[in-house]
Amino acid sequence: MISVPLSVLDLTPVQEGHSAQEALDNTVELARRTEKFGYRRFWVTEHHSTHIAASAAPAVLVGQIAATTSAITVGSGGVMLNNHAPLAVAEQFATLDALHPGRIDLGVGGGAGTTDERVTRALRQHATDGTDPYAQDVHALDGYLAQDDSGDDVFLLPRYETRPALWLLASTTTGARLAAELGLPLAFAHHIRPQNATESLACYREGFRPSRWSDRPYVMLAVQAVCADSDERAQALALPGDLLRADLLAGRAKSLLSPEAAAVRWAKEADPGASAETRTRVRGTPEEVVGHLAGLVDEHGADELMITSSIYDLDDRTRSYELIAAGAAA
Repeated sequence: MISVPLSVLDLTPVQEGHSAQEALDNTVELARRTEKFGYRRFWVTEHHSTHIAASAAPAVLVGQIAATTSAITVGSGGVMLNNHAPLAVAEQFATLDALHPGRIDLGVGGGAGTTDERVTRALRQHATDGTDPYAQDVHALDGYLAQDDSGDDVFLLPRYETRPALWLLASTTTGARLAAELGLPLAFAHHIRPQNATESLACYREGFRPSRWSDRPYVMLAVQAVCADSDERAQALALPGDLLRADLLAGRAKSLLSPEAAAVRWAKEADPGASAETRTRVRGTPEEVVGHLAGLVDEHGADELMITSSIYDLDDRTRSYELIAAGAAA
């Protein structure tokens, strides 16, 4: 049993041999399905100019998912704030929240959503001096969403009655400290940098200042997990995601392979170091996965778990989330 709520982070992976449109359709359908399993949130990502993921405009995808579901909270995990004007982001998500009151999360991060410097320059045409205004932009976004009538001439129009919930994404102590300073709930990317979790979460909790967003530290731990009815099947379903991460780290642009194609490639290309990296991930039968996830909750004092899974087939991805939810409630 897992004692905290479960949520979903979907990367909108593009399957080899399929289109980005199909990937987007799969993400929307997955949200509908996981809502029925009792997941609290469904977040989407921001990636640019890549064959790997189709979610380049999270606000648009959030709106589509919210319109086709009824209760689950929908949000971004996250909007890469360096790519956008804070006021524009505030207006987009305030509009989404006005259309779907109380169901919209705005998770923001400081990454680029791309490893291509040409794309970064195209997205950030205003940033010509090499500076990183991320912290300043987060403060500005916080102010716009506050709608506190402080006398600033720049404010959201129209005056929305509610506002989206603001979250900060982090994988290091730098982001954790900023979340603590602003009193924001923290979504920590354990699936990206698990080695940073203990120190970062300690920094967050020690430095937390209560705010309009939260009166106490709140940690949602993002973890990659793959679950199936047998351990053998879970390992096979996880392999495409393992190879995809290896490609990302090597700067290769690849689509998500089927388990069969991944097995062939793994047999030809795998090196001993690759398997060590996968040990930080969670995969196996429901009993194994739920036990591992419960251990992470206890280890890090998480208030919520967000599960991400790069499984090739939508039905297999759905089944993984179904098994985890059922096992967590047992």
